[in-house]
Amino acid sequence: MKSLHTDLVLDAKGLACPMPIVKTKKAMAELQEGQVLEVLATDKGSTADIKAWVQSAGHYYVGTIEEGGVLKHFLRKASTEETQQKKHPHVINNAELERVVEQQKNVMILDVREEAEYAFNHIPGTVSIPLGELERRMNELDKNQEIYVVCRTGSRSDLAAQKLIEKGFKNVTNVVPGMSQWTGKTTAI
Repeated sequence: MKSLHTDLVLDAKGLACPMPIVKTKKAMAELQEGQVLEVLATDKGSTADIKAWVQSAGHYYVGTIEEGGVLKHFLRKASTEETQQKKHPHVINNAELERVVEQQKNVMILDVREEAEYAFNHIPGTVSIPLGELERRMNELDKNQEIYVVCRTGSRSDLAAQKLIEKGFKNVTNVVPGMSQWTGKTTAI
């Protein structure tokens, strides 16, 4: 697997429970909302421990990759995206997007989650442009194509849809609730 962009890497190799969690808590406190932390650990129990802590703390467990005996845990710091009010007027739900995907229409599905989130789980054929990169990468998109924007909960995609419309895109739809409840086909990098 290619190297994933993260905002901070924590080296907890060689540490046993509870130290990987103690260091992870401290590292997460340093991150801003929505940023991704990569935790390097060799303690096999760290996977279950980190998953449990992340859920109890309200953060998002993205996934784990094992390479050469090192566990690479990817975590996304909680953000206020779940509570943000949606403003983009064109919205469909996950089931409606599944039908669009099954019909194989000439549409684009734009995933605006962070690279690590996308790498572990995404709808096949989607285009990945994290929200923070959208402004400078809009030229990669066709303003006249039908675009469905997806994120984890529908909030980042709502912001992305608004930005696209402001820049002259014609047919943009936000997908709610997004990947947090997607039950259709997925793939990983």
